[in-house]
Amino acid sequence: MCGLVAFFNKDKQAADPSILRRMAERIAYRGPDEEGELVEGPLGLAHKRLAVIDLQTGRQPMTVEDVTVVFNGIIYNYLELREELGRLGRTFTTASDTEVLLHAYLEFGADCVKHFNGMFAFVLYDRRLRRLMAARDHFGLKPLYVHEAGGAWLFASEIKALLAHPGVAAAVNEEAIRDYTVFQYVLGGDTFFKDIRKIPPGRYLLIDTESGDVREESFWDLDFTVDTYHTKEYFLDRLRGLLEDSVRLQLRSDVPVGTTLSGGLDSSLVTLLAARQSPQPLVCFTGAFRESSAFDETPYAREVVRLAGAESREIYPKMEDFIDTLAELVYHMDEPAGGPGLFPQYIVAREAAGRVKVVLNGQGGDEIFGGYTRYVVAYLEQALKGAITETNDEGEHIVTLKSILPNLPALRRYTPMLRRFWRDGLFDPMAARYFRLIDRNAGDRSMYTAEFRAGFDDDRMFERFCSVFDHPRTLSYYNKMVHYDLKAGLPAILQVEDRMTMACGLESRSALLDRRLAELVASIPPRLKFEGGDLKHILKLAAGDVLPSRILERKDKMGFPVPLHLWIQNGLRAYIRDILLSKACRERGIFDPAAVERLIENEDAYGRKLWGLLNIELWHLRFIDRRGGTP
Repeated sequence: MCGLVAFFNKDKQAADPSILRRMAERIAYRGPDEEGELVEGPLGLAHKRLAVIDLQTGRQPMTVEDVTVVFNGIIYNYLELREELGRLGRTFTTASDTEVLLHAYLEFGADCVKHFNGMFAFVLYDRRLRRLMAARDHFGLKPLYVHEAGGAWLFASEIKALLAHPGVAAAVNEEAIRDYTVFQYVLGGDTFFKDIRKIPPGRYLLIDTESGDVREESFWDLDFTVDTYHTKEYFLDRLRGLLEDSVRLQLRSDVPVGTTLSGGLDSSLVTLLAARQSPQPLVCFTGAFRESSAFDETPYAREVVRLAGAESREIYPKMEDFIDTLAELVYHMDEPAGGPGLFPQYIVAREAAGRVKVVLNGQGGDEIFGGYTRYVVAYLEQALKGAITETNDEGEHIVTLKSILPNLPALRRYTPMLRRFWRDGLFDPMAARYFRLIDRNAGDRSMYTAEFRAGFDDDRMFERFCSVFDHPRTLSYYNKMVHYDLKAGLPAILQVEDRMTMACGLESRSALLDRRLAELVASIPPRLKFEGGDLKHILKLAAGDVLPSRILERKDKMGFPVPLHLWIQNGLRAYIRDILLSKACRERGIFDPAAVERLIENEDAYGRKLWGLLNIELWHLRFIDRRGGTP
């Protein structure tokens, strides 16, 4: 895994090597093993390498014929592609997937990305066509940011590298901050910074460096057209085969590989499948909190470790770690996204990086296979509506009131959310109901000042939400929710995964995020995927001969909750008050101090309101007050 920087001066002015190096140095931790740069006329390319594949000859920037690339990620099917390209007459001088990428581009042009199975972000320069290509993988596993203003096109793996360029200012995008207050991520390609955007997953840019024309293309999206021809047994057989093959491909490495193991279904399945295929025993890294059994999944993880014949490392983050690291983690994130689970993820990654260079994780399982408890909440209402009105919005009864009853214990911990959700708007259209389910503030904006609240354009925000939610081929509520979470929520989760691991020089691979898996599952009839409102139903059936029943039948999956409400009672209150009630924060005019005071005293056990406020203020302190977050 690596970090990249690239720029091209539109006026053809020679690139300044000192600027290129300054930008690359901001993200040196992403690639501690090796570095390289190329300055050629108006072009500047720099690379920081974490060596995982082809340790000796994989240095970047790499050039084949008249094309040069800087690349972050891994093409998991590079060996198969290398063989295919060899049959087409291509010859190779290294054992790296980077060289395979270049030959694939030379053979297939921009369509090369359609041949890749992996996580990748790259920028290449084609001297023959005088064009730049910048691409990001199917799910957004690897980040790529772009800034076009003044006299240059700029690209980087992280925003902080762009801010090191003298032509880029750290200016606030207030609409993005308002997005974050609702979703705890920013919709679309915007960021917290004006004029800096992220290339969306599954897309690439083509820039003609002579004319200045820029074209953005989508090379992949899920098709939710339902396959009504094949049987349940066919889908299960295909699913089992793809799960095994995805793990097989992602175990490819020239350095030791471990897993991050929570004890939940997804990471447990990945760990056990990896243990079957790994040439050496795995090391599994599990994080938990000692404050309460409600924040400790180690008993489940230990059972998986025993079955896998693996070595276990259990890590217990503490409140003091939270206080010591949070500001720095906000810096690594570039912009707020996701929940407080990023803190223990970082602590676990830091420990793992001392033992291995690569870990497999279970990220993406909730999005592909439908694992969020809010899906049960949504369908409880749908089933109740159908039973009362004797109608069905979806054309077929995916979940009936009778069939959902055995799966309602999954909602036991969500009583406060249910009270809010059922308070008003009962039986509203699907989009309106799901918007309310994912609103992290549950519609409450009392903690913000009147001036900040006045800047919300609720109609526009809802329209942007609906542009993703109302996918034309997602006829069922279930597929609409899954599609939305894959396109809007998952990239934020993957941003956390990338930043918290790369901050430690650790490569993290999401074995369930294989495009073949996602395409298959998207085609399965929703009634098979979500039978009776059973979360991840089809995955449980496919994994039944791999996972122990104790994991398969869990009703208490936690995610990675952080006991902030307990810490507030035991020393964290002063830390939060110093940040959110400081003179600088008050003068910023975003938060209402009296409302913040009340929230500090009354935050819910699993609430994320305080977390959101902390991140917004710490981001301003680091990136705006310090003019770009300079170290």
